[in-house]
Parts: sequence; C-alpha cells; structure tokens
Amino acid sequence: MAEGRPVNSYSGENLLFLTDEQLRQGIEAMFFAYRGFTADPDRILAGMAYGRAHHRAVHFINRAPGTTVNNLLNILGVTKQSLNRVLRTLIEDGLVESKVGKADRRERHLFLTDEGKALEQTLSDAQRARMRMAFRDAGPDAVAGFRTVLEAMMDKDMRRAFAQLRGNTT
Repeated sequence: MAEGRPVNSYSGENLLFLTDEQLRQGIEAMFFAYRGFTADPDRILAGMAYGRAHHRAVHFINRAPGTTVNNLLNILGVTKQSLNRVLRTLIEDGLVESKVGKADRRERHLFLTDEGKALEQTLSDAQRARMRMAFRDAGPDAVAGFRTVLEAMMDKDMRRAFAQLRGNTT
C-alpha cells in the first residue's frame, strides 16, 4: 500500500492478455468490493428487517418515480412473486405508494413516500461516501476505466436499461 492506497498489481502489464490468475484476482476483488459496497446499507436495513432486495427496489423507484411494477421487474431481474413480497412490505410500512395507471388501469405505478425517500437518501449517502472516497483515491483515469469495464461486463439489454436510467438512449 502506498499512501493508504492499494498497490495496483496490474501496473505496466498488458491488460489485453491477462492470465487466468489475474482474472481470478479481478473476480475476487469484485466480490470483496461488493461486500464493502453493500455493508453499510446492509447494517441499516438489518435493523428494519429488510434486505438487499428492498434496497434495490427503493433505489430504482427513487431513480424513476412512477415506474411500473413490470418495468421494475425487468430492471431487477427477479420473479414477480419475489418482487411482490418486497413491494408488499414496503407499501405496508409506508415507504412506497402504488397508484393505478391512468392510461392502463392494470398498471401499478410506484412512488416513494417521504419516509421512503428519507430511507433511500440514508442508504445512498453511505454508498456515495464509499464510492467518492474510492474514486478520489483512484483518480480520474481509473474512474473512467472502471466505468468502461463495468459497462462492458453488462449484457446488451442491461446496458440499454442502464443507458435509459441515465437518460441516454444510445
């Protein structure tokens, strides 16, 4: 570690020809990074008897207020039964509001209540702080490279959904 930052074991290596061991190290780094990324929200949610599925639902409802249940199903890639269980608790606990669609009454549009917005803010503040610190430590070139790698790992339809969330239809 140099100045509190991990040493980049890939420095100077030709990253186009990674060995299986280097790829394994990348996979393991991703697993441990994900654990760190979810640790703070997990602690907050555990006290409420919620889990990561609740967090993801609250996050994406916040990102697209009025999203439909079907759209949320597509974004999250979970079963309808699983999402219904999560939404039922969020609605019962006053964090999410479900409204019947105006154009199509079969649709249910989802909105965070003020309490739901406060929870989402608390959860995302913790994750933003961790991301901000890591990005600041890594520097702008690493941040751009990280995003490029993440987008390249997404399936084509997930990349499209990600672009739509950003308001970019490319």
